[in-house]
Amino acid sequence: MQMEVNLSSSHSNIYIERGILHHIREKIDGNCKVMVITDEGVPAQYSEIVCRQFPNSTLYVTVQGEKAKSFEVYEAIIRKLLELNFTRKDMILALGGGVIGDLSGFVAATFKRGMRFASIPTTTLSQIDSSIGGKVAINVDELKNMVGTFYHPEAVFIDIDTCKTLSARHVSNGLVEAVKAGLIGDEKLFELFETENIEDHLEEIITHSLMVKKKVVEEDEKETHLRKILNFGHTIGHAIESYYHLHDYYHGECVAMGMMAVLENKELKERLRHILEKMQVPVSAPYDPESLLKLIQKDKKVSDDHITLVLVEKCGQAELKEVSMDTIRQYLKGEAL
Repeated sequence: MQMEVNLSSSHSNIYIERGILHHIREKIDGNCKVMVITDEGVPAQYSEIVCRQFPNSTLYVTVQGEKAKSFEVYEAIIRKLLELNFTRKDMILALGGGVIGDLSGFVAATFKRGMRFASIPTTTLSQIDSSIGGKVAINVDELKNMVGTFYHPEAVFIDIDTCKTLSARHVSNGLVEAVKAGLIGDEKLFELFETENIEDHLEEIITHSLMVKKKVVEEDEKETHLRKILNFGHTIGHAIESYYHLHDYYHGECVAMGMMAVLENKELKERLRHILEKMQVPVSAPYDPESLLKLIQKDKKVSDDHITLVLVEKCGQAELKEVSMDTIRQYLKGEAL
């Protein structure tokens, strides 16, 4: 399957096809220098398959996890590009999960003010969520995505077969973003998680999740209003990630906790709880509410002691609401219901 994301300033082709990892070169112009950026956790055979298709390619392998989204790793890659005389006409090819996509996209966006960029997401999380939309960034210490911009890939290659090497926990971690997509914009997608065998419908889940995001991004590329609904669960979720020093809990698991914290519709909250338990995703974690609140106050969406929060009262429909930090405190303490 192929879909397109059409924006005023760019155009991205999204390919969803089992086995497409072996056919990347057929879909994109590779007559240039190519740096394939990946990490130590991505199976080496994936890098070998991709690099063989681009004779003038360089493989850059970084550490696994959020530590890769650091100034140190970013600088090392930039220096390598300079050493190899890369130009704006050459290409960065991200091969890995969301961390690699964020890091690679930020490198491509900033090296000589922008070079070619394409992505091969290899996890459910990156395939469902971060592969399209153009958000690229690096972290500042344990604060996620503090330095970033918008930079869209010219092509995204989603090979669902790459998920076969993932642990069950990693698969579920990514699927949380699909559950979120259902809650904010596709009730039938949410119901699929309730009634069907998730593994049997993985391709359908990924496709419908991307359709939700595509629609939102095309209407609001730079997150001035509507696109903020994609942050459902993320305000508290990101704070939990930072609270646990980007350790112990994965991104999707923290988003799940964030969604549970702000859902006020009791029936919908129980439906979500049932899905998360079915996926063996934690619905809560111990934390100090005041410490978490301090982390949330550093969020880029905070203004004058208020923050724009995404709320869902009815499945498939999200709304944006300005809430006070005191309201956030109530959510963190479980007192908002």
